[in-house]
Amino acid sequence: MAILEILQYPDPRLHAAAQRVDKIDAQTRQLIDDMAETMYAAPGIGLAATQVDVHKQIIVIDVSEDKSDLRVFINPEIQRREGVSTGQEGCLSVPGIYDNVERADSVTVTALDRSGARFTLNASGLLAACIQHEMDHLHGRVFVEYLSELKQNRIRAKLKKRQRKAA
Repeated sequence: MAILEILQYPDPRLHAAAQRVDKIDAQTRQLIDDMAETMYAAPGIGLAATQVDVHKQIIVIDVSEDKSDLRVFINPEIQRREGVSTGQEGCLSVPGIYDNVERADSVTVTALDRSGARFTLNASGLLAACIQHEMDHLHGRVFVEYLSELKQNRIRAKLKKRQRKAA
């Protein structure tokens, strides 16, 4: 397994739309394992393939306290959204930035697991928010784009300054 490089906002590659996965083979499963290792090491609770510059519809999520419940979503599709909830979100591609985002409180999602079996999941709370957040990445959207233009500009300036200092 390997720790992958996570793209940092405002990298334009974060805005690329991910393509459907046609076949789940050893290479796909290796990517899933590397994504999980990267997510846990970051540390985070979700990671989309887009964030590691692989533009395929693959998400890994683990919202458990002890990091023992890895969930894999390949070609995920939200079938139902219900209710509205506002919660604070952060993102591995936007380190150190947190803000409130409004999302559906519960969702029903269908996807394939790492072996290619189709499943349906009803999720609410943190898991539902995480699924929606990571699926946004697959569509080329980063959570800060839900914020006002002023906040987005401040975040971009802060991250660019941080990148200059690190260089």
